[in-house]
Amino acid sequence: MSAPEVVVPDRHVYGDPGAPVTVVEFGDLECPFCRAAAPVLRELVESSDGQVRLVWRHFPLFEVHPHALTAALAVEAAAVHGRFWAMHDRLFAHQARLTDPDLRAHAVALGLDPDEVAGDGAQRHAPAVEADYLAGLAIGVRATPTVVVGHRHLQGAVDLATLRAAVRDALAGADPAGRGSTASGRAVPEALPVDAGPVPVMLETHRPPTVVGDACGTMDG
Repeated sequence: MSAPEVVVPDRHVYGDPGAPVTVVEFGDLECPFCRAAAPVLRELVESSDGQVRLVWRHFPLFEVHPHALTAALAVEAAAVHGRFWAMHDRLFAHQARLTDPDLRAHAVALGLDPDEVAGDGAQRHAPAVEADYLAGLAIGVRATPTVVVGHRHLQGAVDLATLRAAVRDALAGADPAGRGSTASGRAVPEALPVDAGPVPVMLETHRPPTVVGDACGTMDG
């Protein structure tokens, strides 16, 4: 039996990989609030003078967003070829076009093999998406976007002033852990070993999500 695959939690980084502060977004590519948060988070990183890096982790709310899971698989497939952020940005820009035929067309537009990005070919990335999702559940994520900065959990609409205040706290040492703890003080799980399989178990085990306020969230509180 082969050893289980180890999923690296910070595999999708925007900004300086060595930045002292990590901002982790648990997001859903079909969530309109995640799409709205994207340029704000980019500006936070780009205006930080190398002090902040952004890490994306998947939290697809698959029952309210029917294409969120396959979109997550598609960006994972693109990441194999160094095109994670290109596909991430393209799917947000065309959020109404996330069916399998659409994903195949997006792949072609980025010079990728559509058979790797959609359909059975993308299923090999299911363990990575599942690992992110379970890591989110473990720290209490129930809505998207959820942004973790040091000890602070920020849910829903994000603004630069609040994000920069959280970054200042982290840089000042209010968050001695620095990277990826939560408002409750629990650490964001590090690399999780997961057994490869065709479909994440989350499809069968989590309760239905709904839209709450300025975030897309689950019904279990």
